Amino acid sequence: MGYKSVQLKLPVNYHEEDVFRLLKRQFRIGEFTFHIDKKSLDARKKNDIHWLINGWIVSEELKGDSLPVPETIDITPKKRKERVVVVGSGPAGFFAAHVLQKAGFSVTIVERGSQVGQRAEAIRELEKAGLFSTQNNYAFGEGGAGTFSDGKLTSRNKHISKERRFILLEYIEAGAPPEIIYMAHPHVGTDNLKIVVANLRETFVQNGGVFLFDTLVEDVVMKGSRVDQLVTNKGNIEADLFIMATGHSAYDTYRMLINRGVPFRTKNFAIGHRIEHPQTLINKAQWGVEKLPGAKAAEYRLTAKSPTDMPVYSFCMCPGGTVVPAAAFSVKSVVNGMSYYQRNGFYANSGIVAGVHPDQLSGHTCTPLEALDWMDRLEERYFNFANGYEIPACTASDFLQSRVKNSVLKSSYPLGNQPAPLYSMLPAFVSKAIASGLEDFNRKIKGFDQGVLMGLESKTSSPVQVVREADGRCSGFDNLYFIGEGSGYTGGIISSAADGVKCAMTLCAG
Repeated sequence: MGYKSVQLKLPVNYHEEDVFRLLKRQFRIGEFTFHIDKKSLDARKKNDIHWLINGWIVSEELKGDSLPVPETIDITPKKRKERVVVVGSGPAGFFAAHVLQKAGFSVTIVERGSQVGQRAEAIRELEKAGLFSTQNNYAFGEGGAGTFSDGKLTSRNKHISKERRFILLEYIEAGAPPEIIYMAHPHVGTDNLKIVVANLRETFVQNGGVFLFDTLVEDVVMKGSRVDQLVTNKGNIEADLFIMATGHSAYDTYRMLINRGVPFRTKNFAIGHRIEHPQTLINKAQWGVEKLPGAKAAEYRLTAKSPTDMPVYSFCMCPGGTVVPAAAFSVKSVVNGMSYYQRNGFYANSGIVAGVHPDQLSGHTCTPLEALDWMDRLEERYFNFANGYEIPACTASDFLQSRVKNSVLKSSYPLGNQPAPLYSMLPAFVSKAIASGLEDFNRKIKGFDQGVLMGLESKTSSPVQVVREADGRCSGFDNLYFIGEGSGYTGGIISSAADGVKCAMTLCAG
């Protein structure tokens, strides 16, 4: 049995049978299998858009060695005495718990929200009637914020290849599309993610893990430099090791930990608005046509620098998606984007944000608690604009001209919008940077200034970061770890999950 590497350039609407006919003719062999290693859409030339596929054919008619197996993490199971509690069921928390369970630890996951089905029902009530649940929303509940997102599985971190492969294979086993292992820009979609996180949980519980839903961590009980117990709304929980994976929206947990002596510092993050266009406008700009059979929906990734060198960029672009109310707490207004696997909605949306530091926003060197307070006030200001979950909005062109037209704008956002001077609702230097970015983006994508800007995009990442050791352990603490987006070191599903895997593997080796 041997193999040969293959590079293919195929039409966008190719069929699988076409590939096998092509390979059979090229290599003049009878029986073989074809394995895709990487697949990407090359749209650099609008008159020649095609798929680029790298892979291998494997056949007994080919000479050579067997196809090499890509490296993944190696978990050695053994009997262990330590009890581990993981707070948060998002990618970081779940995969830390998952690896530790496979290694033989007794693991409990504590989740402030409910199972994904109940969480989805609470979100439906929010979008239908404006009934906000602090327990179950777009930020909190089973699977974390990523469950109700586009489900992007990309990461710029080049040092997590083993962890990434492990995570993707676990997702596939739990029901994700097999293509995520080879697509250059894989995504799952919120429809698939809701199934995947439920299946992962069922496997975890079947293997002896404990999942405590509707359980909010309110405090920690310390003994010297060790956490002895978690104080929750349902009683205290004892363990030997505690892993926090709360997500970046858990400001209440941040404050509690800071008050208990866990060291934090402020860091760069980004704020801005979300922009929405008809998906056909983006398709036409990127592909030259409004629809491309064989491809779902065009994406974009835009970056610019303002005259003051502030970075401005698109964030969490959702092709064929919807804009959603993503606040973590009541009387606050935040937006984010979500899409399904098919990405076949009418609109495309993306955050348009400027990179800032909390010190720039506050006007002085601020503490982590001051940074959180500043963000709370900002999110409350956007809520108070409409005294509810309608969001302020204006067109990008009106933003650039500092004007407001008194008309409600068409949008996918389910709770409506009100005409607003978005250009004056953020600090002036932030709005000026965003305006400069919009002008640059309009040069790159024709018609970009026709988009509708709306709401507050404030959850690109956390404005604070825990001070931790290389293994994820909070500095000054013996048995308290903080991982994922809530720690301030990762962003996105894959990098957060990999952070959890790495922390767990370190504990396994200890």
